Amino acid sequence: MATEADREEPIDPDVDVHVAEQRGELVRTHGAVLLVIALGGGLGALARYAVGVLLPIGAWATFGVNVLGCLLIGVLMVLIHEVWSVHRLLRPFIGVGVLGGFTTFSTYAVEFAGLLRPGSVLPAGLYLVGTVLGALLAVLAGVALTRSIVGKQVQQ
Repeated sequence: MATEADREEPIDPDVDVHVAEQRGELVRTHGAVLLVIALGGGLGALARYAVGVLLPIGAWATFGVNVLGCLLIGVLMVLIHEVWSVHRLLRPFIGVGVLGGFTTFSTYAVEFAGLLRPGSVLPAGLYLVGTVLGALLAVLAGVALTRSIVGKQVQQ
């Protein structure tokens, strides 16, 4: 529970939202980033919805979307940080927006809670651990695969 002192402190110590002139600073400095994240998030969520319509298999669709999204995050991070020189808004648009909207770890948590019933603890535990391991391994695979492909092109 927030105390009176918490309510008095500004969220960003450089910007006091109680001062009208400073409120505009947030829009000027972060507005474009927030806009591209929102646009990318909408596109990612639409893509996830399409997967759910095409493959209505519940938790397996969620598992597949999360693992695929994590693979693509690994690919994106290598391309953006090691290969390309990109516009400053590309990473928040694709990485946070599109891939953040595409993956759905909140649905994963809800599905895990739904699976966690007497008599189905093992499948729930496998889903819990399998998704985390699958996502982490997918990121590593995306990084390794992308580095192996672009590393050869960069050296030539």
